[in-house]
Amino acid sequence: MNDRDVPTDQFERYRPHLLSVAHRLLGSVNEAEDAVQEAWVRASVAGTGGVDNLGGWLTTVVARVSLNMLRSRATRREGPMDETPEPPAREDDGGDPERETLLADSVGLAMTVVLDHLTPAERLAFVLHDMFAVPYKEIAVVLGRSPDAARQLASRGRRRVQGAAPSGGEAVRRRKEIVDAFLAASRGGDFAALLALLDPDAVLSADAAAVLTGAPELLEGATAVAETFCGRAFGARPALLGGSPGAVWAPGGRPQMAFAFTVHDATIARIEMIADPDRLAGLLPTSFRSL
Repeated sequence: MNDRDVPTDQFERYRPHLLSVAHRLLGSVNEAEDAVQEAWVRASVAGTGGVDNLGGWLTTVVARVSLNMLRSRATRREGPMDETPEPPAREDDGGDPERETLLADSVGLAMTVVLDHLTPAERLAFVLHDMFAVPYKEIAVVLGRSPDAARQLASRGRRRVQGAAPSGGEAVRRRKEIVDAFLAASRGGDFAALLALLDPDAVLSADAAAVLTGAPELLEGATAVAETFCGRAFGARPALLGGSPGAVWAPGGRPQMAFAFTVHDATIARIEMIADPDRLAGLLPTSFRSL
């Protein structure tokens, strides 16, 4: 083996991390696999004889490939750089591929929905820094910009992710996507995805009628709420509750319990379980309306 060869066992050791990075950047499993394969080809051609941090170097290669793929499919151009000053960012040069992979895998479906609204450069800067702790100076190399520009791009992406939800029909559509993702993660037993969809301080509450059926009266914290829903919700169907996306359990077509979701900043802040017949009638005044 010469200096231009990349040991297969070493590459395979980083493959899960590289797939996670590419998946978060691209939002597609198939495209992520293509990006990692392209990174393998590029690494084999370039060689890694002088590389001290192979995991970091391969992450940079995958990021470049993913950025090119994002730009090739982008339908909008980037706006001018945000001139608003930002506080200094924390630089963390200590790469831990296993920790980064676990962190990225916890992002879940709702974040993918939100990331689609970012420009390629914003998405790359935000994902690499906030989800994988890649320093801005390394992100700047991928983007071909200065570290300060990379920091501003990440900050702009962060504000767009955490910003106020859009109004009108777009707001309803976004909430529906998040609720649908939560129900899918619940049925699939995807605990990490449930955590990512929930605000860290999420609350689950139940009215007196729901408590009588065995529902918890009050749970606080994303972990407790995720544990309650993980591997469940098989009978819940998406529904409009007072005009807002939610879910209803209606065995035999008769609503028995409603799940009202409060969504803030692309995460679920509260879930209320409602079984009181009068309240159910108020939410569904005429008939059960599926979305």
